[in-house]
Amino acid sequence: MTTRSGSASYDGFGKDGKGHVCTQSGVLSHAQYGFGSRFEDGIGTNPEELIAAAHASCFTMALSFALAGAGFTAGRLDTTAKVTLEKDGDGFTITKSALDLKAVIDGIPPEQFAAIAAEAKANCPVSKLFNAEITLTHTLNP
Repeated sequence: MTTRSGSASYDGFGKDGKGHVCTQSGVLSHAQYGFGSRFEDGIGTNPEELIAAAHASCFTMALSFALAGAGFTAGRLDTTAKVTLEKDGDGFTITKSALDLKAVIDGIPPEQFAAIAAEAKANCPVSKLFNAEITLTHTLNP
């Protein structure tokens, strides 16, 4: 079992509040977040982009290991995740994570690639965490 942690603080409330987020690794150390960075074009991060980065990296690593397990040894995978936050009554809900994959892999049949990518999407730990629609588009050897 592996346990990782992140933390957040928020001083003040609502639109006037300001927050900071940190990760155990120190990659994020008191990174600013707040209303402006979440709902406007303010400086700082927000939960949705952190979730998007987590989903893109988890899926890409899962796919990398699945391709290695299928005997492929070289290539490149580039994934972007776009997480959608929608108004839901009085609050908000993350309703979608759209993965967009660009892959360069020599010698893989498109049908095999699509099947391996779909399995990685369904089985990466972050995909399993979501109770949201998760889509995947991919381009092989663009």
